[in-house]
Amino acid sequence: MKRIQSKGTDLDYRSTGWRRTVSVPSLPEVFSSVRVPAGGSLWRKMFAFAGPGLMISVGYMDPGNWATDIAGGAKFGYTLLAVIFLSNIFAIVLQHLSLKLGIAAERDLAQACRDNYSKPVSIALWVLCEIAIAACDLAEVIGSAIALNLLFGIPLAVGVVITILDVLVILFFQYKGFRYIESIVAGLITVIFACFAYEIIVSKPEVAAMLNGIIPSAQIVTNPAMLYLAIGILGATVMPHNLYLHSSIVQTRAYERTEEGKKSAIKFATIDSTAALLIAFFINAAILVVAAATFYNTEFSNIADITDAYMLLDPVLGVGAAGTVFAIALLASGQNSTITGTLAGQIVMEGFLNIRLRPWLRRLITRLIAVIPALIVTLLYGEKGTTNLLILSQVILSIQLSFAVVPLVIFTSDKRKMGRFVNNPVLKYSAFFISGVIILFNLFLLSQTFGDWL
Repeated sequence: MKRIQSKGTDLDYRSTGWRRTVSVPSLPEVFSSVRVPAGGSLWRKMFAFAGPGLMISVGYMDPGNWATDIAGGAKFGYTLLAVIFLSNIFAIVLQHLSLKLGIAAERDLAQACRDNYSKPVSIALWVLCEIAIAACDLAEVIGSAIALNLLFGIPLAVGVVITILDVLVILFFQYKGFRYIESIVAGLITVIFACFAYEIIVSKPEVAAMLNGIIPSAQIVTNPAMLYLAIGILGATVMPHNLYLHSSIVQTRAYERTEEGKKSAIKFATIDSTAALLIAFFINAAILVVAAATFYNTEFSNIADITDAYMLLDPVLGVGAAGTVFAIALLASGQNSTITGTLAGQIVMEGFLNIRLRPWLRRLITRLIAVIPALIVTLLYGEKGTTNLLILSQVILSIQLSFAVVPLVIFTSDKRKMGRFVNNPVLKYSAFFISGVIILFNLFLLSQTFGDWL
């Protein structure tokens, strides 16, 4: 049995069920750095574990989701709310598996893949994951650039370049402590939540129709156009990098590394994750609801572009601040996604390859991979090109998703790896069913997308 010291905590890494053992914990600079009270009230413990859930919820409300939500609401009203709700249920289950892997096995998903698979397979998975993170970063760059253009009239190309500067801001707070990063994320989510609460109030949606929209309708499957958008919403909602991220950042809590300590940690981390994803559901649903209340059954029902939605909100609703509030929420969403993308990139590189670059260099490389194509497309094709690039980023994420979900479900369903925390039969088969649905839907989405391009 190999033992290492980290942050003053004596850890046991069991080789049972794994081909190799990790040598250092995930995100070692912040591992077990957030204090968890041994006693105290239930609320104190819940507060100690609150934070990682909000960070992974960012991926479920990032700029990549906005286009599909806007199109779904404008074209089909509230009907596709059921798909957002179903996607959120899928997300809650998958993120529970992710945090359980991190707490019970003390590995993030990237480390688990490196431990379990051969080197060529691990490298292939790493390459796919890096491409997906770059695609996610691309969506953040474009979303932030569009928001800067809408709010301040900054040209898209200049806005794309400005997004490089957030590297310095993130690094500053990263060295302050992990709680600082979580606080920034929580603050930006609060801004997004408040913005869309305002948008819902001024758009005055039909409450009865909105509630009916949460109930699945047969026409979602029978109407090809609606099915295509529904699959797009599902594909844009569940983010692969979140599964790597969550399995790592739950280990920042200084809970007892015993079976009882892990059991308690899984319980509180699941509460945190589920509550945060319900907030993400509200925001995702709010984007669709505002689009439905504003554009459905009007001459603008075919709107699917973020910029067009911003331009039309004020005149259609007759409220001067509606468009501005919408753009503020978009900017907050893009900046929030930047923070989680930074950490996900570090986790993936260190987990798969055990290579540790300086954070500023790692972030700069990732951001440049996203900035360069965004800048080229913006200069050559303008706003229309960035919209198409945003769609392409979601297609890339759809391709990668299966390569993250399937290993996660397999690992957490293996008793040798998880011990007493292995998935029970109901959770195990539910997770495999969700994996199958996601894979089939994404294959359909990819075939339709590439069919349109060819």
